[in-house]
Amino acid sequence: MTLSTPIRKVFQGVPDRRQMFRMFDRHAQRPFRWDGDASALYTGEWFETSPVDHDYMFEILPPLWMRGDMFAMREFLTGSVTGVFFALMIDGRVRHFHGYCDLADTASPERMRAAIINRESRPVKAMTRTERLEHIWSATHDDYRGYAGDRWPEADRGKRTVLFYGGRQGTSLVLLDGLTDAQVSAKLPVHLRYLPDAIAA
Repeated sequence: MTLSTPIRKVFQGVPDRRQMFRMFDRHAQRPFRWDGDASALYTGEWFETSPVDHDYMFEILPPLWMRGDMFAMREFLTGSVTGVFFALMIDGRVRHFHGYCDLADTASPERMRAAIINRESRPVKAMTRTERLEHIWSATHDDYRGYAGDRWPEADRGKRTVLFYGGRQGTSLVLLDGLTDAQVSAKLPVHLRYLPDAIAA
């Protein structure tokens, strides 16, 4: 069970179907993929989906269970973690979301539901630094993101990395968490660069 894993938004906006399937396994390139329990990597991640993609996922397989405005996927990603899809009334309209919940914790889907509604009900469109970094990771092609390997200092090995184009300084591999505010802004699409900072919920 991963009770301490934070619930976090990992993409700003509504992805298309190709992006949605990529985000179902954002950590596919992680080192030692088949070793150990990866539940903590996935539990708590969520993003918005289109109504069409929500319904498409409902029709792929019979759900594991349905509860009002949510249903769980029958296939587990890792351990007791599976995708849960939500159709939530927010500010007078129904919006659709996907999140990874650890079903060993029976309250996990309800906590996810409450966190999404809380985050998406904020009146000001804003992003925390964590949300900015997660969006960059989600939107970056696999060829341009990875994990720090043996050439990195021991303390950094296994951390997420992205390629950053620094103009005349050329392209360099940098730690995702180590991006400066200017680098974060440069990596974000234009429509997200100037959103105000948000206080994490």
